[in-house]
Amino acid sequence: MTAETPIQAAITGVHGHLPADVLDNETLARMVDTSDAWITERTGIKERRILKGEGLGTSHMAAEAVRGLLERTATRPQDVDLLICATTTPDFVFPSTANIVCDMVGIRNIGSFDVQAACSGFVYALTIAAQFIGTGRARKIVVVGADKMSAIIDYTDRATCVLFGDGAGAVLVERSANGQGIRDTIIRSDGAGMPHLHQKAGGSRLPPSAETVAQRLHYVHQEGASVYKFAVARMAEVAGELMTRNALTPDQVDWLVPHQANRRIIEATAERMNLPMDRVMMVIHKYGNTTAATIPLCLWDYEAKLKTGDRLILAAFGGGFTWAGAYVTWAY
Repeated sequence: MTAETPIQAAITGVHGHLPADVLDNETLARMVDTSDAWITERTGIKERRILKGEGLGTSHMAAEAVRGLLERTATRPQDVDLLICATTTPDFVFPSTANIVCDMVGIRNIGSFDVQAACSGFVYALTIAAQFIGTGRARKIVVVGADKMSAIIDYTDRATCVLFGDGAGAVLVERSANGQGIRDTIIRSDGAGMPHLHQKAGGSRLPPSAETVAQRLHYVHQEGASVYKFAVARMAEVAGELMTRNALTPDQVDWLVPHQANRRIIEATAERMNLPMDRVMMVIHKYGNTTAATIPLCLWDYEAKLKTGDRLILAAFGGGFTWAGAYVTWAY
């Protein structure tokens, strides 16, 4: 989309789901060499949710978020035209998690697919949804961001295990009825960033084997310093570009909705945008980094504070590298 595109798509509802089990910093400190003070100072995280239960995958959280969304917006499953699931932790290599979620919530005979852009996935999926609404090919689209990061986290590695949690958030995207909506989006990537944040094994390049499991190659590999530097620069860059393209000054932005990667990254991004922290959505302290779910969970958590016409800047950065942003005026 560009700034000149007529507003045609809007977020008209949001719902989230979080597993019941809480993993707090004190518990982590008994599992790995860390402490509540160390984690809080470096990340801002106090606790995160973990999906427990045999055979439960990302789809189970996503389906709960979608069921709640359909109920809250009085949307019948048969009225949904498209479902897009942003996830880095699909239930299977195939079929897509979106397919499975549709089956679980009773949505039949529509298009559904996954989007893999790591932590930027939700904004990528929202951008795609806006295109389908804009062309008239769909009337009601469900976009869900969901990840079971606990499935790919090494709980002996304190550099990564303190960061991530599990969760799901879903939004309904429809044609705007009041002139508010998704005004502009930007999606970007740079594959040269892959070595700094990726999962080494499990794909076609290095399929699962006894050796890859023994070498602990199926977990998140992250080089924190490099990721921090790029994340701050790219999230601020995409937010700034959206503000420039849409003639927004910092005082006109009601809310920054940043990917919840790390409190320090969020604060640094807000500082570069000249935004005070009381206009920055923050849920990282209680949910951790839920990857593709962080932005919709922010919207869900802050929904009661949002007013029709509020100007939101969404900004995300993820492995790959990917980054993305959206300028949204709240539609309800």
